[in-house]
Amino acid sequence: MLTVDEVTDALRDVIDPELGLDFVELGLIYDVEIEDGTVRVTYTLTSPGCPIGPQVTEQIEEFVGELDGVQDVQPTMTFSPPWTPERMSEDAKFALGF
Repeated sequence: MLTVDEVTDALRDVIDPELGLDFVELGLIYDVEIEDGTVRVTYTLTSPGCPIGPQVTEQIEEFVGELDGVQDVQPTMTFSPPWTPERMSEDAKFALGF
């Protein structure tokens, strides 16, 4: 049975091209829900004007969709609550000098 941890591991392949870090470490993944082969991923971007939104959606669909048991991937972008650097992992904060 598919787990949230497996989905989260797949989401580590979604990289912010400007920062060179993955979306999980950056704290940009807000929620993962799994129901009967459907995976819903709620994510955000560092700012509403960030131009990589469509690319991120495609990567989430690709990487999560490759997992066994996934029938449908539904990425949803949100800006509520807004992302802040405090959401980053300690490793990401260190890598970016926070």
